[in-house]
Amino acid sequence: MWLESRQSGYVFLRSAWFGQVFGARRGLAWRSADRQGFRFSHRLVGARPQARLRRLFPEQKYANNSQNCFNWFVERHINLNNGELASIRDMIEKMLRDYKLDPSRVFVTGLSAGGAMACALLASYPDLFAAGAIIAGLPYGATLGPFDAMMAMAFAPGRSSEERGKLVRQVSPGQIKWPKISIWHGSHDEVVAAANGSALVRQWIDIHQIDEAGAALDEVDGQTRMSWRDGSGDVVVEHYAIDGMAHGVPIDAKRRGSSQPLAPFILDAGISSTFHIAKSWGLLRQTAAGT
Repeated sequence: MWLESRQSGYVFLRSAWFGQVFGARRGLAWRSADRQGFRFSHRLVGARPQARLRRLFPEQKYANNSQNCFNWFVERHINLNNGELASIRDMIEKMLRDYKLDPSRVFVTGLSAGGAMACALLASYPDLFAAGAIIAGLPYGATLGPFDAMMAMAFAPGRSSEERGKLVRQVSPGQIKWPKISIWHGSHDEVVAAANGSALVRQWIDIHQIDEAGAALDEVDGQTRMSWRDGSGDVVVEHYAIDGMAHGVPIDAKRRGSSQPLAPFILDAGISSTFHIAKSWGLLRQTAAGT
């Protein structure tokens, strides 16, 4: 998670709290690609982040999940007022207080199980986030229970945009302003089917009340990007479909200027999700040379 401070200075926070914002593994609740892997992917941006940026990396406890991943498919852990979801919210609110951060500049991103939980955070606490990025994740309310979770991961059972949007509105009734959403998914993902990326798009364009047919199509670093704008002309939903990519975070290894081996689930796709997400949120000081 990225939070922007009103003060100068920069700090990297490592937490041993609930939840793994960035996690992945073949199976039901994917094992963490680990905090080190995501620290690696964030270093690949190449340009320095804004000096006032703070980053929070929540982690799961083995006692809660034997694969150290979010229980995104367990109802009590995606409850507004308890479980892992509320625990992460409490971490953010503590950081806002302790570091005097700007509450209007809070962002969340997650991979796989972390992507599913990032989506749950955005759906459940929309006033807390300016924007979020979901990488190889699943829609909010995709399923409950282990067996159905496996089915959702493999097939993304069909629901209409309205049905998926209703699941979000039920948890945040009366909400008017919603976070901007960036969705990334590999076409050859064998852990979380690429159809889940499309399902996320349908959920969030319904939430933002925009027409799916109104998408703009362009190419970014050789990959297809679809985007949807609101009535003010702002991009509120975007979808990167990464051709040929498996399950993980896309980077551009050729441009990162390092021979360091890639961390698990950090994949060379010729495009850097880290850079493009951070740039779109205004979190970079300058144009990056890396990834």
